[in-house]
Amino acid sequence: MTAGAAISDWSAVLLDIEGTTTPITFVHQVLFPYARARLGGFASTHGGDPVVMEAVARLRHEHAVDVSAGSAPPAWPEAGVDGLVAYLEWLMDRDRKSPGLKTVQGLIWEDAYSRGDLHGLVFDDVPIALRRWHAAGRKIAIYSSGSVLAQRRLFQTTADGDLTTVIDAFFDTGIGAKVDRGSYERIAAALQIAADRILFVSDVTAELRAARQAGFQVCLAFRPGNAPQADASQFVAVTGLAGV
Repeated sequence: MTAGAAISDWSAVLLDIEGTTTPITFVHQVLFPYARARLGGFASTHGGDPVVMEAVARLRHEHAVDVSAGSAPPAWPEAGVDGLVAYLEWLMDRDRKSPGLKTVQGLIWEDAYSRGDLHGLVFDDVPIALRRWHAAGRKIAIYSSGSVLAQRRLFQTTADGDLTTVIDAFFDTGIGAKVDRGSYERIAAALQIAADRILFVSDVTAELRAARQAGFQVCLAFRPGNAPQADASQFVAVTGLAGV
């Protein structure tokens, strides 16, 4: 560990995925393009599925908010499936943490994981750290903007086997935005562990600041390809999970 104040003992660890447990390149060069190429076919084939209909209802609301805000999204819902796909692509181009988009992406990936077309990828030190923490009786949780379904399938299908067997909980933006203090307060309540006994590891300092405000201990992940963080010096930093 380098920089920032030292981390004291902790009872639970909360991990981000992209840039923390998993290379950013896997997310941006494999997962996102895979889902994008299949948006139209998925919407046409599964548009009547209840979970998809719920996601589309959320997307309609998000679209209306974007229109009201003057963000100029593609025309929809009048444009039907083509308009839906155009809006989903518009959200992806802006890296929006849209719950509707994340649900659709997660369902597309879930199908791919089930067929063996996709396999989850984590850094080499992640399985070792997860199993070490689990053996020591520490709780392990994941918090990502990707859906809980997508998170589970990623960790179930790694080259090191099913890692969900040592993970106690998964959280997505259904519990709140990752830059909001309240999200971390709700996570602490869900884990039934005092905030100051939880260590949050992420590659984004805005998320770490929110968690710190909620009383969490925090640690900045320096992984290959991660975006530089202007205020990185304010946080304990690690290049992997081996020493955490």
